[in-house]
Amino acid sequence: MSLPFDLDDLVAFRTLADLGSFRKAAAAVHLSQPAYSRRIDKLERALGVRLVERTTRRVALTAAGREFERKMRVLLDDLDNALLAIRGDPATRGERVTLACVPSVVPTMVTRVLARYRESHPRVQVVLIDAKAHEVREAVSQGDADFGLSFGDMPDANLEFLALFDEPFVLACRADHALAACAAVAWAQLGSYAFIALARTSGNRLVLDRALAGSAARPRVVYEVQTGSSALALVDAGLGVAAMPASALAGHAQLLGVPLRDPEVRRSVGLVRRRASVLSASAAQLYGLFQQQTGA
Repeated sequence: MSLPFDLDDLVAFRTLADLGSFRKAAAAVHLSQPAYSRRIDKLERALGVRLVERTTRRVALTAAGREFERKMRVLLDDLDNALLAIRGDPATRGERVTLACVPSVVPTMVTRVLARYRESHPRVQVVLIDAKAHEVREAVSQGDADFGLSFGDMPDANLEFLALFDEPFVLACRADHALAACAAVAWAQLGSYAFIALARTSGNRLVLDRALAGSAARPRVVYEVQTGSSALALVDAGLGVAAMPASALAGHAQLLGVPLRDPEVRRSVGLVRRRASVLSASAAQLYGLFQQQTGA
C-alpha cells in the first residue's frame, strides 16, 4: 500500500511536537521554514485532520494531533531501535548469536571463549545449541545456527570446515580401576572389562567405529548411552570404562584418562560455517575468538 506521506514527514511532525516552534523545528531538520510548513500541511492533508493549531504566539497540537503524536512516536522509536540493532556497535547493541557445538568441547574451549566474548560484548545474547555432530552440521546448514563446532571427518558440500585442534581418545576410568596404573592401554586389553559405548548416532562413536573397522580388538559393550556426560557418570559409578576425547574429562578430576594405543584414535575439531555465508559483526567476532584460541 502506498502512503501519501513519508518518513521525513513523520520526523518533521515529531520534531515540531518536541520543540513547539516551526522556526526551531525547521532548523532542527535542516529545512527552510516554508518548506517545513509544506511538510506539515502535506501530512494533515493526507490524514484529513488538523494536527496543529497555529497562532502568532505559539504552536499547539490539536486533540487529533496529540493522539497521532503518541502513536506515531511509538512507531518511530521502534524503527530507531531496529536500525540501531542492525547498524549499531555490536559490542553494545542487543543482538543474538547462535552457536551449535558438540557437547564435549563445552567444558573447555567454549567456556573460555564465551568468557572472553562476554567482556567485550556484554549485551549480545549467545544461544548455545549443544548437540550431536550431525545435528550441529544440520543446524548450521539450515541457518538455525550462525556457525558451529564439530568434527572434520564429515564432509558436506554446503559447509566449510576450519580445523582448530585435534586430540586423542583416551580410556576414561576411575583411579581404583585395574587399568588406571598403566602408562598406556591397547584396545585388545579391553576385552575383559565392561565397556561403556556411546550410541551409534554419536559423532565420537562414528570416529571410533571407523578407526576400529575390521579390527579384532573391539571392546565388549555392556552399556550404551546417548551422551558423553552419561558415559562418564557410569564410569564414575564404577560400572566400566569408556573411550572418550581427552578434553571430555575436563571437570572430572576423579577420573583418569589413560592413553589408548594400537591403534591411536584421534579426532579433529573445528569451526563449521555455510559456504559463502556472511556472518553478522557480532557472530564474526565470536568466530574470530575461536580462531585465536589455537591460531587457526
